[in-house]
Amino acid sequence: MKILIANPNTSTGVTHRLVASAKLVASPGTELLPMTASRGVPYIATRAEAAIGATAALEMLAERRGEIDAAIVAAFGDPGLGGARELFDFPVVGMAEAAMLVACTLGRSFAIVSFSRSLEPWFAEIVAWHGLSGRCAAIRTLDEGFRSIDDVQEEKESVLVDLARGTVTNDSADVVILAGAPLAGLANKIRDRVPVPLVDGIQAATVIAEGLVRLKPRKAIAGTFRRPDPKDSKGLAPALAKVIGHRDP
Repeated sequence: MKILIANPNTSTGVTHRLVASAKLVASPGTELLPMTASRGVPYIATRAEAAIGATAALEMLAERRGEIDAAIVAAFGDPGLGGARELFDFPVVGMAEAAMLVACTLGRSFAIVSFSRSLEPWFAEIVAWHGLSGRCAAIRTLDEGFRSIDDVQEEKESVLVDLARGTVTNDSADVVILAGAPLAGLANKIRDRVPVPLVDGIQAATVIAEGLVRLKPRKAIAGTFRRPDPKDSKGLAPALAKVIGHRDP
């Protein structure tokens, strides 16, 4: 089984963290194929940056179609997820969606904890897009800067632990999601320091992607995620233009 980990951020250090964390839960025989966006921003934190990242995600999936069994959009806000499910016939899993769905199996309510205040409005909209606002107890983010996106989890580890604990005490969260690709792997390090289950987005997405491959769902030919009719395009990456035009890889 081959699963593409498509990081729509441009930070290769974050991609390495994502793969290392995913490997902790991947089944024997599962091959994780990392890709990092070649253009965009080091980490997506706003609606505009998410729009840029969505294009990057679709381009990466288009480039690797025919080689993979499933793909993960490896940014917590799931940029491009809906479009990817329209265009491609393999399962596509969003990291935020996977984290929230797994959290819902562990408790009645979940909190989202992350490293930058600028992420909060975008995350709230993603929770609503997935129809899970009623299960989200709180979104809590750090109100301070950091030196490096590649090392933010080490730099802010103790503060993130305090923030996670606070969502349990103050917001009655049953589960805490550590949100954002740069925090991949942190849940394993701090799980004994927070009194409720922690969810790592890339690990949740990996487990769900493997399960979907085994289930072999058909591609929708009706409903809102059916593949759009072929269309000519201009200026798109060649691989993505082929997908939109219904041409072979």
